[in-house]
Amino acid sequence: MNARPKKSFGQHFLHEKRYIERIVSAISPKDGDVVVEIGPGEGALTLPLLAVAHKMTAIELDTDLIPDLQARAAAVGELEIIHSDVLKVDFSELARARGVERLRIAGNLPYYISSPILFHCVDHSSAIQDMHFMLQKEVVDRMAAEPGSKVYGRLSVMLQLACRVEPLFTVPPGAFRPPPKVDSAVVRVIPLPAAERHDADPRRVHDIVKAAFAQRRKTLNNALRQVMDSEAIRSADVDPKARAETLSPADFVRLAKVPVLPA
Repeated sequence: MNARPKKSFGQHFLHEKRYIERIVSAISPKDGDVVVEIGPGEGALTLPLLAVAHKMTAIELDTDLIPDLQARAAAVGELEIIHSDVLKVDFSELARARGVERLRIAGNLPYYISSPILFHCVDHSSAIQDMHFMLQKEVVDRMAAEPGSKVYGRLSVMLQLACRVEPLFTVPPGAFRPPPKVDSAVVRVIPLPAAERHDADPRRVHDIVKAAFAQRRKTLNNALRQVMDSEAIRSADVDPKARAETLSPADFVRLAKVPVLPA
């Protein structure tokens, strides 16, 4: 199949065999795994994954791609295709419907919506065993960035508080049709076990991290003015004059656990 890529869906179809094989090897599917692929496209990853797992679910928004993919998959294994925006799919409910505790998620994510998809997966991380995504390399760099890095930010903190992030390898533009203007990268994301997750209020963590990085050049004292005062910041053993990019994910958790005084 050679479908016409649609700009509106951010489609870049992977076609180079050696990178397909490397991604499938990284995922290492096993018979019985409940694999869910986001955006299967022409099935470059779907079919080799299905050949091993034998049963799969794919989430595809582009109706034009579904009939051909369904027909080709029938000769390989059992593929259920959910026609939906992935942000509307409840992975926790999907795991229950498949009779498993956790899903294995994979996909070549559209660049324009990659961060929302990542945050959506984090929201359902207790129902996910692992994730293997191909993304714009710059996004993978941000996901894995350490404090002090120029690309360390909200995405870095929120992902690292919930998951272990492991960049695997880079994929050049020529491996896709049409070639994107940037390099891509494959990343493995593994949700942390319950015992290693923080116990702060998730909404409070989200609000503090979002406010702290909203204007990177501001000190915490100014950036968090609407969320907490200098005294509260100091009580978390954090310097109010520091900037957000210097704080570790654990620092943000301590800030979130400072009691909120009544207005």
